[in-house]
Amino acid sequence: MQIIRPVGREASAKKYDLLSALMAHALAGDQHRQRLVLRLMALITTRYNWQRDELTMGQREMARLWCVDERTVKRDMARLKALGWVVVKRQGARGRVSVLGLGLERIMLDTRAEWEHIGPDFVERAGGTAPVPESTVVPFRPRGAVEAGDGTWGAACRQLAGEDPALYEAWFAALSEAGCEGGVLVLIAPTRFHASYVAGHFIGRLLSAASRADPAIRAVRIRSAGEG
Repeated sequence: MQIIRPVGREASAKKYDLLSALMAHALAGDQHRQRLVLRLMALITTRYNWQRDELTMGQREMARLWCVDERTVKRDMARLKALGWVVVKRQGARGRVSVLGLGLERIMLDTRAEWEHIGPDFVERAGGTAPVPESTVVPFRPRGAVEAGDGTWGAACRQLAGEDPALYEAWFAALSEAGCEGGVLVLIAPTRFHASYVAGHFIGRLLSAASRADPAIRAVRIRSAGEG
């Protein structure tokens, strides 16, 4: 899948693609999904800085735009963050508003099932599989590695494998769960390189999948086998 970067000569088309994907996803869902997506689209079209991937807007302003109370804003923003559609780039402090960004890849992955409703041209333009980052080292997958079972990591694995089987086999299948404490899911990689590479390239995707499986998950830590 092509990752939308709404900059450059084709920026306008990419923006419309993102909004079209959200629209199709909303229309295929119930009224709760439609309302949530509409509210996100309102933020994108009125306050989102495409060039900098920044959304800076206080809860009071959001409440006024959405015609709701601030309690509703807090609830829906928590839902959008849990989905991975909205991410906190810089936490607000001393009365300042947090700087938010969009989880563009996550949004496109989650709306993919509805792309065909827009048309084959859209599917062709936005489709394909997410590229596996280039590396001169092939990740090591132990022979007979245990497949993911039940629990948080098992559910996360099923989601990751469904999104991109090749990426899952290359980098996620060899990870195993070492436990979860204080909202931190600890995963074990077979080698130090594997742990470093996954942490450097895919930690956001892992956190998104894990938090969907268990909303209490707030962070994912990768360490290599034998590491204390």
